[in-house]
Amino acid sequence: MPSTPFLPLFMGPLTLKKPVKKAFLEEMINIIYKLYQRGRFDMLEIRFHGMGGQGAVMGALMLAEAAFSEGKYAQKIPVYGGMRRGGDVTVFLRLDDKPIRRTSGIYEPDALVVLDPALVKVDMVWKGLKESGVVVLNDARDPLEIEADVKLSKVATIDASNISAEIFGARAIPITNTIMMGAIAKSAGWVKLESLFEPIMHTFPGRIGELNVEACKRGYDAVREA
Repeated sequence: MPSTPFLPLFMGPLTLKKPVKKAFLEEMINIIYKLYQRGRFDMLEIRFHGMGGQGAVMGALMLAEAAFSEGKYAQKIPVYGGMRRGGDVTVFLRLDDKPIRRTSGIYEPDALVVLDPALVKVDMVWKGLKESGVVVLNDARDPLEIEADVKLSKVATIDASNISAEIFGARAIPITNTIMMGAIAKSAGWVKLESLFEPIMHTFPGRIGELNVEACKRGYDAVREA
């Protein structure tokens, strides 16, 4: 916890009528820093991993819109690999009950959402995940079979690729985003299931939207938790 290094930041613009002891200023700065740290924990930092074409960016956007409709603040930052379709895609999503001013990448996420089962086995995907974190995975395995380097507060798995084939038909790159959004609503509880329907229909009007709402509901019903 910083003390003296922060003193110039606070002492510079101040004009004091009476001398103030350095120890008092350090104590005040430490109190402010503790309050700042406490406030940070209200923010939920989520990292999405998927392949181009699976809808990771659009899924994160729909989740952000659902959170916004519930009175929360949201921020989405996509990062693309060398290829758009079939290449790796990472999305940083922050949710909070107050304005979000941080704009950096998320390197120590509170939660991971992985849209492609092949990426579940990639070490870099898990990098930085916090102790007691939450993971929601497109994985056919039982949640108890998932191993992580840190102790997790919740593991949720769903065979989103298979459900995608049933609803949208077999594809080289399965569309899994709305299925995963339903799984998130059930297992993580960041937003209500019903809050996702309007963003989905806004993004996919007509019959395509109805299919995606169905996919979202299937994800909600089929997810397994541990």
